Amino acid sequence: MTAAPGTAARRTSVLFVTDLAYPARGRRYGDEDVYLSSRLREEFDVALCHPRDAAALLDGFDLALIRNSGPVLHYREAHDAFRARARLLGTPVYNPLDGRGDMAGKQYLVELSRAGFPVIPTVDREADLDLLPKAAEYVVKPKLGADSVGLRFVGPDALEPAPDGSLLLQPRIDFRHEVSFYFIDDDFQYALHAPDPARRWALEPYRADDRDLEFARRFIAWNTLAHGIQRVDACRTRDGALLLVELEDLNPYLSLDLVDDGVREDFVARLKRSMTALVR
Repeated sequence: MTAAPGTAARRTSVLFVTDLAYPARGRRYGDEDVYLSSRLREEFDVALCHPRDAAALLDGFDLALIRNSGPVLHYREAHDAFRARARLLGTPVYNPLDGRGDMAGKQYLVELSRAGFPVIPTVDREADLDLLPKAAEYVVKPKLGADSVGLRFVGPDALEPAPDGSLLLQPRIDFRHEVSFYFIDDDFQYALHAPDPARRWALEPYRADDRDLEFARRFIAWNTLAHGIQRVDACRTRDGALLLVELEDLNPYLSLDLVDDGVREDFVARLKRSMTALVR
């Protein structure tokens, strides 16, 4: 913001949308957002609110920042009202509301699979079942699901798409580990991986090589978000290939407590610059 001569510059006001009490398995939403909001206050005026209150409180803020607000399926009407209100007021939202990944549901996994991207093979209709590789078990989950809500494993004989196309069907992959790549705008920040496939959130720092980053950047480029935090989640198969699990572009948990001080400081500084650029 530019101030008139002789007056103090008005700081950008940020509505920080979070559910501090959400019981996330293996993650501490509240701790991460208390820390991050305290760091953003160094540069912005910050007010925290629950996602159910965001639409009513949005007027008067320069920017809305969506952080660890939990699965949208738990408050769909409130989220739709917030999106409509933000568009009516012209208030910038971080991440911007035109993301093509999880922000819009998981239909993108079907589209990317059809287009030949390195994703877990995914279909949503009976006519495409033959496109799935043979497997002992398959994963069935709702397109609008999150946090494993509604996910189930079935055998080949029980593999049935929903008539309305609301379910995703995938082979259950035998993978070595999961790895997540964290970006702000187009800039890679850090990577973490879960060495034990049975413990998704038991994460450790991971040194991404050029091939890893080439894989992750392909999905960042596909999403075309000019601003925002994105997490590219992948699994490494037994033959060493990476396959996309999901592209989280609404409210990705950051696991900031697991990176070293220098990486965390760089992340916060880069986030401040990105938010400022979006408002301007």
